[in-house]
Amino acid sequence: MKLSHKNVINLEDHRTPGSKVFTGRDLGRKARISSDINRLENEYNTVTIIIPDNVYSIIPSFFEELFLDVVIKLGKESFLNRFIFQSLGKYKYEKPLNEAIERILRDKTAIG
Repeated sequence: MKLSHKNVINLEDHRTPGSKVFTGRDLGRKARISSDINRLENEYNTVTIIIPDNVYSIIPSFFEELFLDVVIKLGKESFLNRFIFQSLGKYKYEKPLNEAIERILRDKTAIG
């Protein structure tokens, strides 16, 4: 059963069964496509990202691929204002999220 709905992306829907880690660009890219995050960002003022309760780690490269387009479009401040993160457990997602945002914006500046 899919847990994401309307303007909510539940990362549980994109987790490898049994895994406590979200890792890799491939998984992040799949989550970006299957969550339809770009459409949600266009349709809603806010989008909630739910982090499941028993997550051990989210590698920045996963976040980079998941949030690539919306961070480039919105920039860091607007992205953080429009995307609301809700961690159901004790995992502290802020450091890998900020690292991913910085990498996206640095790469965009280097390329463009």
